[in-house]
Amino acid sequence: MKIRVKQMPIEEIEKRTHTALHVLKGAVRKVIGAKWTAAVRVNGNKGKLTVQHDQKTTEAELRQIELLANEKIKENAPIIIHELERQVAEERWGDEIYDLFPIPESIQTLTILEIEDWNINACNKPHNKTTKEIGTIKITKTRFRAIKKLLEISFEIS
Repeated sequence: MKIRVKQMPIEEIEKRTHTALHVLKGAVRKVIGAKWTAAVRVNGNKGKLTVQHDQKTTEAELRQIELLANEKIKENAPIIIHELERQVAEERWGDEIYDLFPIPESIQTLTILEIEDWNINACNKPHNKTTKEIGTIKITKTRFRAIKKLLEISFEIS
């Protein structure tokens, strides 16, 4: 007799992966100080976070990033979503809510994701309610692009 495992819909997998980007970004910020996100990519349970950074990371830094991200997941931290007028959000958090890719000025109501003391970001994608719903993050590859000062961190969730 075969046992069938119910497969999670791709939308749910990608929601977990996207939420993992925010957790990973918080760990990256704490370990190497990189503030600005230059790009993100999600494809199933795989993702890539690209941040502006001026040097290649060490193996020890990457291990610390992965460790901190997974500790945050285990905390089961709540993921808070705020809907705020842009001016109110900017007064409260300043430029912390933004990435290198701009939000058009015509958008006056922002959706802000907050993981308290970890990550704050304007983001209109769906997210999990807590970090524990993500699973586990495994960094699979990094690439430092010195000329552009960009660090790409590829990962998988399980």
